[in-house]
Amino acid sequence: MKYDEDALNFTVRSEDAFYDAVDAESFYDEDSEIIYEHLRDRMALKPFGDYLKRYIFRLAGFTGDYSEVDLREYQSIIKDSFAENNTPKSFAETTAKLSALSKNWLTQSSVNRNVVFLLGFGLAMSADDVSTFLVHALNERDFNFKDPFEVICWYCYKHGYKYPKYVQLMDLYQDLPYQGEHLLSDATIGIRDLFFRVDTENELLQHLAEIKAENAGQLFSVTANAYFYKLYEQAKGIIARKYTEDAQAEADSKAKQYLARMENSSMLSFAEKNQQAEKIRTSFKAYASDEINEGDIEKFLCCGVPYDGKGNLLKFSKSTLAKHFSSKRMSRQHIYDILTKRIGVDRFDLITMNFFIFAMDESMEDSKTRFFNFVEETNNILDACCLGRLYIANPYECFLQMCMLSDWPMGAYADVLEKSFE
Repeated sequence: MKYDEDALNFTVRSEDAFYDAVDAESFYDEDSEIIYEHLRDRMALKPFGDYLKRYIFRLAGFTGDYSEVDLREYQSIIKDSFAENNTPKSFAETTAKLSALSKNWLTQSSVNRNVVFLLGFGLAMSADDVSTFLVHALNERDFNFKDPFEVICWYCYKHGYKYPKYVQLMDLYQDLPYQGEHLLSDATIGIRDLFFRVDTENELLQHLAEIKAENAGQLFSVTANAYFYKLYEQAKGIIARKYTEDAQAEADSKAKQYLARMENSSMLSFAEKNQQAEKIRTSFKAYASDEINEGDIEKFLCCGVPYDGKGNLLKFSKSTLAKHFSSKRMSRQHIYDILTKRIGVDRFDLITMNFFIFAMDESMEDSKTRFFNFVEETNNILDACCLGRLYIANPYECFLQMCMLSDWPMGAYADVLEKSFE
């Protein structure tokens, strides 16, 4: 049977389906309907297990369709590969058998991030292979070079070292002294490039000591936070201008209504009528960006999502696209948690905020120019944060890119969300 490369390449198939939809003659007039149907019918989330099966399928040199290979065959390959590469069934002690664990990995929609790092050793993956799994199979960030555990894993994959070497390096790291000054406040990409230049084990340990912080809790990306705050301030400015424009338009309308109502009145002179109309016209409120808060952002980025009787957004479990948009809603609580550093910034936060900025920009020549500029700038931001570029096979990212190609991005965005709750 011929090797079915196209059937395995999720990205190529997703790109083909994407352009089939946005290049359709009806897309201009029926953009929201086409986007919704595309997401609902053609963008089922690829489970982690499929990515793992595909990888093992290629690794083993199988031919045909990876989905037709018996699950036990994949389990057997994992077992043999883990034994060959001296890799345990877990980083921590567990009574579970590798056969049961591997069955879960091969059938689950998603797995813990550490499972990918363990599979990296067990299947002798390259650093690039593990990176692909993190970004595309888990839809998470690439290697976190501020996390010593991930740095050591990456160093081992890069040099083809097996699990025992990882254990040795982790033991050496644990014995390193805490540094009074460390690199955790540096830009993510700068720390990544620092490790990329490491040639020896001694250099590795030296830099690991520089990112070892006493009482270090969750490590938030300085770079990702900086970009989010910048985009958040831009979004606040856009909303402030929008509110001001709406208030001005309402004042203009009231002034016109006043003149129409007073047209035949002799109580005031023509000049007095115009003077009063001008007073009405200029009485609108001009909003400043510092008056905009998380709730205002929610109104725009959650437009189309119904509210319940208590004024809270309906849960996405009520949406037909719940799986596509899970954990990606830019609610006021989510934004507040980021701003107060209760949670870290993820790639979807940056992508969504940048989408809003481009979607509200009316200065673009046409939708294609806007689309390509959005993709380029978003990828530049994601690259700087080491978070992986836009991925067309991810339903949520595909959704935003399709909206960007519509005549009115925010309109299509809101319509699709609304349709999913009908």
